[in-house]
Amino acid sequence: MTRLLLIIISLLLLPLSTPAPHRPRYRIILNNEDLEDIIISPEDDSSTEWDEFGDSDNKSEDELDPGSWRPIFEPSSDPSGTPRKSENEVLYYLGVQKMISALSSGNPSLMEDAASEIEAAAVNGYPHAMSILGFLFGIGQLREQNGAKAFLNHHFATEKGNMQSKMVLAYTYLRQEMYEKAVVIYSELAELALSSFLISKDPVIEHVRIHSGTEENKEALRKSRGEEDEDFQITEYQAMKGSAEAMYKIGIYYYFGWRGVRRDHKKALWWFLKAVEKGEPRSMELLGEIYARGAGVERNHTKAFEWLKLASRQHYFSAYNGMGYLYVKGYGVESKNYTKAKEYFEKAAENKEAGGHYNLGVIYLKGIGVKRNVKVACDHFLAAANAGQPKAFYQLGKMFQNGIGLKKNLPIATAMYKLVAERGPWSSLSRWALESYLKGDVGKSFLLYSRMAELGYEVAQSNAAWILDKYGERSMCMGESGFCTASERHQRAHALWWQASAQGNEHAALLIGDAYYYGRGTERDYERASEAYMHANSQSNAQAMFNLGYMHEHGQGLPLDLHLAKRYYDQALETDPAAKLPVTLALLSLWIRTNYANTVLVDFIDSLPEVYPRVGVAVGGWVDKVIMDEGNATILTLFVCLLTVLYLRERQRRHAAAAAAVAGDMAIPLQPNEHDIVRPN
Repeated sequence: MTRLLLIIISLLLLPLSTPAPHRPRYRIILNNEDLEDIIISPEDDSSTEWDEFGDSDNKSEDELDPGSWRPIFEPSSDPSGTPRKSENEVLYYLGVQKMISALSSGNPSLMEDAASEIEAAAVNGYPHAMSILGFLFGIGQLREQNGAKAFLNHHFATEKGNMQSKMVLAYTYLRQEMYEKAVVIYSELAELALSSFLISKDPVIEHVRIHSGTEENKEALRKSRGEEDEDFQITEYQAMKGSAEAMYKIGIYYYFGWRGVRRDHKKALWWFLKAVEKGEPRSMELLGEIYARGAGVERNHTKAFEWLKLASRQHYFSAYNGMGYLYVKGYGVESKNYTKAKEYFEKAAENKEAGGHYNLGVIYLKGIGVKRNVKVACDHFLAAANAGQPKAFYQLGKMFQNGIGLKKNLPIATAMYKLVAERGPWSSLSRWALESYLKGDVGKSFLLYSRMAELGYEVAQSNAAWILDKYGERSMCMGESGFCTASERHQRAHALWWQASAQGNEHAALLIGDAYYYGRGTERDYERASEAYMHANSQSNAQAMFNLGYMHEHGQGLPLDLHLAKRYYDQALETDPAAKLPVTLALLSLWIRTNYANTVLVDFIDSLPEVYPRVGVAVGGWVDKVIMDEGNATILTLFVCLLTVLYLRERQRRHAAAAAAVAGDMAIPLQPNEHDIVRPN
């Protein structure tokens, strides 16, 4: 029991490192300054043509993302349909395959062979090999880390059509706040990403965090096992037995590539047709999308309109978006009809369909069948964007970039384009990385997340850093001359956490602060720890606020200031009500320091970190489950009882000292050995 109480109280004496839940990263709110005094010039984007993405013939993901590793992770089932590869292409894919195998098997010599073959193809001018060579120079893998060489390789690869290197360049300019260049590149990437989207429904890219703070997000991982997942297999079994609901779900998984299932439009079409035969109405809308896009089947706008019309009669209002689009283009209908198109879009918007708001925004922005009204268009784009419609982010980015209807703001425009660009076909890296992790191939997973991190994906930066921290040597991290040393792993993880933090991951800055505070992988440095906590605090992180309060309370890296300490503790509680218990304990500690300075109570509290110097690390999971439970009154009661005992002992000591002093003033001095005299009766 004594040990338990000591551990509980020591929570007061260490900064918290328990993760806080992630908040939604984006919600767009404009004020009057964004909209006032806007002048629309005659040269602005006022074309009355509907320039909706995806009007051209469908391109495969390999065409949209040349040099992709898809042939390695998703080999074609029909080799005869694969075009003959050039010598450089063979060399490139052979090198990539060896690199992946080397990290899976832990074979550094195989990695050296892989790097040599990739470099040979790059020297021959093969752009995709240049892209990977830039990646190797950028992270310092089997060569000295060299940012200039990395940039040059990505630059030349971009000029020759490699889209992943183009993502790297855009992110590089963004980090350097060179928005004039970043915004142009991200806008091109975003437009390319949107060209593969569907008319009414856009794919939801499930970038899963393999961690939630310091604990694995097991529920999210379990749902991402694809066809190996037990739930998927049960659903598939039910579909085979004739369940229309299950048929629809399986079709959805294949159509959008959800739950780790690889996208397969042909399988999706088969399941949707089966579901419709059983009377499942939701599949009708998806069949309309499939025929309109020609996804897995020959494009047929007439069939598309028929399926969408049937779906709309079943009150699936998003089908109105597809019907409106077909009327705008004059596809599958008697002729173009902007009036009908607007009516269909309005029906969708009235029923809170984001696609309806987006399409109305396009109509009013272009003046298609209506009087042009940029303010109304902006309102519709905002409604669609706040509902998660990526095309609306693109349009708002365009308006911010060019100052059309909104004041020109390149940083905001860049951020919006980036959100859309990250949904492009290169995001498949995320699925392959997760699949590898779930199969226990940490080395392969780390390589894929590292590649995505270079492209600017915050989730990948966090995942790669977490793998380095959690798995250490098992991460198969490759340094300049073989496997990473502990120092190289720390430096790489540190850099990744900082990148993630700069993109809004509040937990990343918190971990950096913890590393400096506890001296994990680096020298203990309270000042740098406080800087990292300050950065997390600027992102409204309650734990960072608590830690800053603690450091002010103890004068570690920050001036000793009990008033500032209390302010940070109070802010932590205001930001996160779940911090009620630790904040209450911390405030009790402050009260003791204020009222009983230089006493045994303060000495006792200050001595605990020496007895249990790493309690915050050792019992992190226990803290998360028990201490952070604001309803756990038992622990608080035990703590208060212990403080009461110590307080009473201190008061007894003071009273005894005072009584002794008084007695000393009033007592008659005794003669030597007087107490030994035996008094007569």
